[in-house]
Amino acid sequence: MSNHNAVVPHEDYGFFGPDSIAWKVHGYPTATTVAFQRTVVTEMYEPFLLASVNDTSAVTKRPALRFDRTLQYMATITFGDSKSVVQASEILVKIHSKITGTEPISGLRYDANDPEAQLWIHLTAWHSLLYTYEKFGPGKLSPAEERQYWEECARAAEFQTINLDDVPRSRKEMRAYYERMRPILAATEATQQHVEHLLDSASAPLPDSAVLWPVVKLTQVLFRKATIATLPRWMRKMGGVRQSPITDLLITATMQAIFRLAAQSVEAQRFLLRVSSPLTAPVLDPIMCGVAPKDPVVWSPEQARAHYRTVRPAEQYAQILAARAEKPLPQHAAVDGSEPLLAFG
Repeated sequence: MSNHNAVVPHEDYGFFGPDSIAWKVHGYPTATTVAFQRTVVTEMYEPFLLASVNDTSAVTKRPALRFDRTLQYMATITFGDSKSVVQASEILVKIHSKITGTEPISGLRYDANDPEAQLWIHLTAWHSLLYTYEKFGPGKLSPAEERQYWEECARAAEFQTINLDDVPRSRKEMRAYYERMRPILAATEATQQHVEHLLDSASAPLPDSAVLWPVVKLTQVLFRKATIATLPRWMRKMGGVRQSPITDLLITATMQAIFRLAAQSVEAQRFLLRVSSPLTAPVLDPIMCGVAPKDPVVWSPEQARAHYRTVRPAEQYAQILAARAEKPLPQHAAVDGSEPLLAFG
């Protein structure tokens, strides 16, 4: 039996806390597994985001490390303490400031900090987390829980360069957002290559061992089929992905059973997280083990900005644009996807 006394507590509850619906949804085993995979697959259909990923080789270079650091960031925003969240937000904006280039189809410039690009990333993540929780987990939230979830989604958006007025506040508004985005989405050969690669990415962070090969391969197959089962038919067609309705039904029933079993064992979840994403484990350990923070308070973004003397990411981005106007960046993205986003020291 593991020693929960060895778990390092957070400084505070950050911006959500145990009464939040975000903790309820994002704390279910689907969050760090199929929800994460669905998120990164869905993101690839936005042409400007795809161009930045393609230019930096962020998906194909060091896939295990990229998986680890991206999942660490996502977990930190929901479960980290206020200082960690603020630091992560500032660092990510700085890293994204180097990622600019030309989208090849339109010939227009892309910018990783662009508010619309950040909104797409944020919403595909929060929607995927909720969708997989409902599909493979406990089921639909109550109307009150759902309203709270989307309000919390808007709160989390404050740590990106997003225009907060554009963030959906309900499932209906989320559907409207997807309808607005659908004519903009596209699938080139590069899109299909990245989608195919990411659908098989569940095995990337697992140990490369001949002994564990059957387990690794089974994980890859299960998560590939589960992720496809969550994608709408039009998105599958665009991405060149096929899967029968019968397979959708079978994999849904299978994954519901697997996640139900996983949810019953905190120690199993902790072990799998340490194996698949060691950087994320310290973020989630206190929450999974019920270890209270040193100061059990929930912050507001306004309180944090005043306390840590930081500005909104949108203001940080405006400063970056002003500096860039004086000294333009190179024509292509200068980041290779290996930056230690949360290596605070």
